[in-house]
Amino acid sequence: MMFDAQADLQEASEPTGPLRGLRIVDLTTVLMGPYGTQILGDMGADVIKVEGPDGDLVRLIGPARHAGMGALFINTNRSKRSLAIDLKQEEGRSALLRLAAGADVFVYNVRPQAMMRLGLSYEALAAVNPRIIYAGMFGYSQNGPYADRPAYDDLMQGASTLAAMFSRSTGGPPQYVPAAIADRITGLAAVNAILAAVIERNVSGKGQRIDIPMFETMVNFVLSDHMGGLSYDPPLDAGGYQRLLSRSRRPYKTLDGYVCAMVYTDRQWRSFYRVLGREAELDADARFATLSTRSQHIDAIYAELERTLATRTTAQWLQCLGEIDIPAVPVHDLQSIFHDPHLAATHYFGLEQHPTEGPLRTMRHPGTWSRTQPAAHRFTPRHGEHSVQVLKEAGLSDAQIDDLIARKIIVSAEQTAELPGETS
Repeated sequence: MMFDAQADLQEASEPTGPLRGLRIVDLTTVLMGPYGTQILGDMGADVIKVEGPDGDLVRLIGPARHAGMGALFINTNRSKRSLAIDLKQEEGRSALLRLAAGADVFVYNVRPQAMMRLGLSYEALAAVNPRIIYAGMFGYSQNGPYADRPAYDDLMQGASTLAAMFSRSTGGPPQYVPAAIADRITGLAAVNAILAAVIERNVSGKGQRIDIPMFETMVNFVLSDHMGGLSYDPPLDAGGYQRLLSRSRRPYKTLDGYVCAMVYTDRQWRSFYRVLGREAELDADARFATLSTRSQHIDAIYAELERTLATRTTAQWLQCLGEIDIPAVPVHDLQSIFHDPHLAATHYFGLEQHPTEGPLRTMRHPGTWSRTQPAAHRFTPRHGEHSVQVLKEAGLSDAQIDDLIARKIIVSAEQTAELPGETS
């Protein structure tokens, strides 16, 4: 079952979310920045996505009905307007500065050195708007020897010890999480930092520069779990949260599939062994006595759970564990997730009728607000769809905009009115 996202978008053409009235100039590309600014857009901010004449590279990634509107781009760039402009031209830079003069936040995710070459450093932006929040997402803190290095999600998973944790837990080679987790975690960190800076600016009246480095963000994210005994000086152990690293911590095989189950507290273990008719066995095994003793023997504990869950079907375990209030869920894949009864009941997935891309499956904002519910309020834009509109708002005249179009310094919606052919 799906809600009518088309109706929702029509009703929310003027955003009603909590960030209504906040204007963000968004120079981010690929995933890290766009994911964060999409969240801000869904919360009601006016996000102006600034793209080069060729558009965001991610427009070309994944299946698409039309070139330049790939699935990955569509799912990280809704609730935004697109301004396509050549910032390497002085007139393009000047137009952007006029736009930034009336903005609250300026966001980018290239190396700061590139912003300086474009003449778009914090100092340049602060000169036209002292109240602006200038937020940068990039690889590394600018105070260390890695400052000018490029960074990608895969690199950050490896550098932050996350990939190595797979070796600790499986005995195999290091692996990457099959999701752009470093990009999205850093994007979320940027959302937090930007909103905190806006609150402070509203008190002090002063803008500031904020750096959100991927490397340090991911090291903090991973080591918060895995510092372990390395938290102490001298160290108490070699680090690592053993429960998370146990080789049997994974979806458990059943007679006909897999199930995820979490037997954790004293009450849950007693309920589990009672329903198995093995409560006396539990009482006789000191390893199960407390959370502390279970943690010390976590590999053996999880291995026993793995053996036990292999004796019944997935449906049997889901019913059994549900009856004794032990958390358990099926292992969804990319087909079954769309039929999850909870997501159906909460109308999480929707179907919108995009003006150019046709029917698109959508995901609602996951949270629920009593008054200012965040929601997508604009369709994912075509390249340069709002160039003329945005520059008029920045104070450029029709003649100035026509001149920029003629000189190919900006790309307008009219220039891209005829969509390219279908893509496979």
